[in-house]
Amino acid sequence: MTTTYDGARPAPAAPRAAALTARLWRGRPGDPRWARPALLALLLVTALAYLWDLGASGYANSFYSAAVQAGSESWKAFFFGSSDAGNSITVDKPPAALWPMALSVRLFGLGSWQILVPEVLMGVGTVAVVYAAVRRRFSAAAGLVAGAVLATTPVAALMFRFNNPDALLALLMAVTVYFVLRALEDARTKWLLLAGAAVGLAFLAKTLQAFLILPPLAVVYAVCAPAPLRRRLGQLALSGLAVLVTGGWWVAVVELWPASSRPYIGGSQDNSFLELTFGYNGLGRISGDETGSVGGGGGGRGGGWGETGAGRMFNDAVGGQVSWLLPAALVLLVAGLVVTWRAPRTDTARSAFLVWGGALLATLAVFSFMAGIFHEYYTVALAPYLAALVGMGVTVLWEERSRFAASAALAVASAVSALWAYELLARTPDFLPWLRWAVLVVGLAAAAGLLLAGRLGRRLALGAAGAALVAGLAGPVAYTLPTVGTAHTGSIVTAGPAAARGGPGGMRGGRGGGFPGGGRFGGGQPPQAGQPPQAGQPPQAGQQGQGGPGQGQLPGGGQFPGGGGQGRRAELFTGGPGGMGGLLNGATVSSEVSETLKRGAGSSTWAAAAVGSQNAASYQLATGEPVMAIGGFNGSDPSPTLAQFKQYVAQGRVRYFIGGGERGGNRGGPGGGAGSSIASWVESTFRQVTVDGVTLYDLTREK
Repeated sequence: MTTTYDGARPAPAAPRAAALTARLWRGRPGDPRWARPALLALLLVTALAYLWDLGASGYANSFYSAAVQAGSESWKAFFFGSSDAGNSITVDKPPAALWPMALSVRLFGLGSWQILVPEVLMGVGTVAVVYAAVRRRFSAAAGLVAGAVLATTPVAALMFRFNNPDALLALLMAVTVYFVLRALEDARTKWLLLAGAAVGLAFLAKTLQAFLILPPLAVVYAVCAPAPLRRRLGQLALSGLAVLVTGGWWVAVVELWPASSRPYIGGSQDNSFLELTFGYNGLGRISGDETGSVGGGGGGRGGGWGETGAGRMFNDAVGGQVSWLLPAALVLLVAGLVVTWRAPRTDTARSAFLVWGGALLATLAVFSFMAGIFHEYYTVALAPYLAALVGMGVTVLWEERSRFAASAALAVASAVSALWAYELLARTPDFLPWLRWAVLVVGLAAAAGLLLAGRLGRRLALGAAGAALVAGLAGPVAYTLPTVGTAHTGSIVTAGPAAARGGPGGMRGGRGGGFPGGGRFGGGQPPQAGQPPQAGQPPQAGQQGQGGPGQGQLPGGGQFPGGGGQGRRAELFTGGPGGMGGLLNGATVSSEVSETLKRGAGSSTWAAAAVGSQNAASYQLATGEPVMAIGGFNGSDPSPTLAQFKQYVAQGRVRYFIGGGERGGNRGGPGGGAGSSIASWVESTFRQVTVDGVTLYDLTREK
C-alpha cells in the first residue's frame, strides 16, 4: 500500500465508500435532512413511472428505430444516421439523438427496451439537472418543486419514453442553462465553454432549435456577469466558438465527404446537410416554405399545422400537453423579477429568473408563431423552463409572504392555475369529471389562504401552500398517468387520456400516431386500440391511435397532397391494404413476408426497396436486413433517381421491390415523382408475387 509524504496511510477503501454513500444520502451539509432522500425518491419515482410498461410501445417511431438498428450494425450508418445499414439515405435530422440508442442496441441487442431505456435515463437526468440548477441558488424545496413539475408534465412523460430527438434536446438545453447559471456566479470561462459545447451537441440532435435560447442567455450574461465588459464579451465569443466546434465538426465532415460514397442527406433536395438545416429543418419551419414537406405553409397562419398566434400553446391540441402551469409560470416570472429588481447588477437570483424566463419566452414565441411543421410534442422543450420558474417563484414569494404583494402574487398563481386546469379538464368531460371541480375548489381555497399567508400562523400558511401545490399538480398528474400506461407508436404522438381530442397543430391520436379529433376517413372505421405490441416487436396495425381529421384533410383545414379521394389520402399517412405502411405509421409485416425477404436477401446490399421511410423501416425491423427507403421520410427526396435505381438492380444490389407504397412518391419537391417512376418501371419490367397479401417484385426475374 502506498503512503502519503508524511508516512500516514490513506483511508481504507471501505470507510471511503461509506463516506461517499453517506454523502450521497445526506447531501450538502447545509441542506435539511429530508432534502436528499426526497430528491432520490423523486428520481426513483420518475424512473419507475417512465419505465412502466415501456415495452408496450414496441419500436415506437419505427423511422428512428430503423436508423438505430442500422447504426448498431454499421459504424458508417452510425456516424451518418443512415436509415439502413446499406447507407442509401439518412434520417432528416443529424444523428446525435440516435447514438445513445444505437450503442445500447449494439451492446444488448435489438428490442423495445434497448431503444427506449436511454430516453428514460435522459428524462431522469433532465429532472436531476433542473433540480440542481434551481437548488444551487434557491433552496432544496425550490428544486424539488421544479423537478416534480417537470416530471409530471404530460408531454415530458410522453417524450422521455419515446425515441424522437426531443428527449436529448430537452436534456441538453437544461444542461446549457445550468452551465450558464454557474458562469454567472463567478464569471469562470470554463462554464461558458461547457455551455457552448452542450448547445453544439444539441444542434447535432435537432439542428437550429438548439439555438432558440441563445439570444436571451447571451444578453443576460453580457449584462449580469461579475466581470468587466470586455471580458464578458470575450467569454461569449469563446462560448460561440465552442458551439461552432462541437456542432460543426460533424457538419464539416459530411459536407466534405464525397457524396458518391456517403448516404443521401434525407430531407434535403440537393443532398446537402446545410440545405436541410436552413431549409426544411430551419427557416422553413418559421416561414412555412418547406420544400419536400407536406401540409406546411399557409402564409403565416400555420397552413396545415393549425392557427398560429399567442394562444397556440393554450388551444385544444396543445393545451393539455404542457400548459397546465404555464400561466402560473408567467405570473411567477414577473413576480420574481419585481422582487429582485433592485438587487445589484450581478445578483444571481435575478439572473436565474432572466435566464429561465428568457429561454421560456424565446421558445414560446417561436412555437406560437411558426408557420411550418409543428407538432404538439415539440412543447417538451418548454417543460424544463416553466418547471424551474415555478420552483423558484413559489419559494421566493414564500420567503417574502409577510409582504402583501408577495402573498397576493402567490394567490394569483394558485388561482390562475386552478382556473386553467378546470378549463383543460373540461375539454375532456368524460375523463374524471369530478376532478376539475375538486381542482377548482381546492385551488381557489388555497389562493384565499395564500392571500392571508402573512397573517396566518406558519402551519396554516404551509397548509395553504400544500393545497395549492396539490391542486396545481393534480391535472398534469391525471394526464400523465394514462400517458405512461399507454403504448405510443408512429411518427406523431400526444400525451393524455384517450378521451383527449386533437386539433390544430399536428395529426394526433390519443393512443399513438394518428389524426386529430377522433374523426374518420370517408366514413371508414378507425383502427382498434388497446392491444399493445410485444416488447421488441413492431406494432401491429390495430395498435395505432384512433382518430382522423375527417373529410380527408390535414389538421387546421389543409388538404392532403396528391390526388385521389379520402381513402387514398388516409393511405398516404396511415397505410393501405395488405399491411402497407404510410407516411406516419409503419407497415404490418407478417412472418411469411419477413421470411421471404430474408431468404432472398443473399449477398444483396438491400433485401428490398420501398417508397417512404416508415414503410421501409417496418420491413427492415422485421427482417433485420437493410431495406432502401425510396424518397426518404416524405417520399419526396430525389433519392435514388430512376437511373440510379436501375443501376443498383443491374448490379444485383436490391432483391425485391415492395409494391403499394409508391402512392407516397408523388408528394411535393423536385424529387416528388421518383417513387412513382421507379414503381412504374418495376411493375412493367419484373415479375410480381403476392405473399400474405403483400405485393413483391423479384428484381432478379424479368417478365
